Amino acid sequence: MGIAGKYCIAGVGHTAYGKLPGRSAESLSVEAIHNALTDAGIPKTEIDCVLTKAPTSNFEMLFSTRIAECIGVIPKVTATIDNAGASTATAIVYAAMCIEEGLCSAAVVSYGDNPVTGSRKAYSEFGSGDSAPYGLLGAAGHYALIARRYLHEFRKSPADLAPVPLGDRAWAQKNPNACFRKPLSVSDYLNSRWVVEPFRLLDCCSITDGAAAVVVVSAARARDLAKKPVYIAGFGQGHCAAELTSRQSLTTSGALQSGKVAFAMAGIKPREIDFLQLYDPFSIVPPITLEDYGFCAKGEGLDFLANGKTGPQGSLPMNTSGGLLSETGMPGMQLIAEAVRQLRGECGDRQVKGAEAGVVSNQGGYMTTHATLVLTNNPF
Repeated sequence: MGIAGKYCIAGVGHTAYGKLPGRSAESLSVEAIHNALTDAGIPKTEIDCVLTKAPTSNFEMLFSTRIAECIGVIPKVTATIDNAGASTATAIVYAAMCIEEGLCSAAVVSYGDNPVTGSRKAYSEFGSGDSAPYGLLGAAGHYALIARRYLHEFRKSPADLAPVPLGDRAWAQKNPNACFRKPLSVSDYLNSRWVVEPFRLLDCCSITDGAAAVVVVSAARARDLAKKPVYIAGFGQGHCAAELTSRQSLTTSGALQSGKVAFAMAGIKPREIDFLQLYDPFSIVPPITLEDYGFCAKGEGLDFLANGKTGPQGSLPMNTSGGLLSETGMPGMQLIAEAVRQLRGECGDRQVKGAEAGVVSNQGGYMTTHATLVLTNNPF
């Protein structure tokens, strides 16, 4: 028998996002974990598993053990997981598996980093190597190559990417914790400066300080908690892994395999999903993910987004806190926190009515790794 539906996210917490001078990755992580434990109503003494994503800006060994020490926990299980932007969803599933096998009973999973006020060295070196002299360097350069291929293959223009940042911004205006809330027009988008063609500035997520965390427990333990738990109904992974220049296709991602496994495990079809929280470091990623998850056919992702279907008045809300393009550029965990709050009905003006099932995608590298969570508010 599988573990789908047997484990829950019982609490979520985060810090402010943006420029946070004087804060270390450790202090931000501790704050987010404290907020998640408070949200869950679980005492720190119950936590015996601490999992983290490695800070991108200062990649160090034993980060999870340092976080455990900072929060005053000697864990039975600890690990710093590196699937890049897919790490947080991966770590949540790892926590559930460890609880299933009796290795621990309650886990905190966190990610915290300070690339704005700390070091950006890792970001500047991202993707450098033999291809750098030819202009293929940095995350933006790699994703731009993917975008150029996609636009060529499906006969689209750079302007067709606009619905992604516009949709995120429309939602972010309803989120007081979003870094970017100023209304955004098509004209604003088209007039934003080029970064690397076909990306304008507004196609690229910002680099921000901050942290977010979740608490994972069994469904049985969650019954005693004050807040309604959110169930991990399905999960999957899929990884392109190979260097960009070696891949057979630049327009298909690990979401194809990851989503197929997660939906099958949850016993849910894409048409039964109430909202999406899709990883969007660059505007090309959501249309490809929508296609690979089966919400539309290959090559139709931008058309799917163009009619406002995923915006505040649309039938399939997407990135309801503003996504990476408007809420915060932090990798992944903030999308999970937003999904949990949507399923609890805690999102105020941006609440999706009748939300019972949502999908979260996490992606790392330059469409290198992918992890999917299907979350529900109904027990199996």
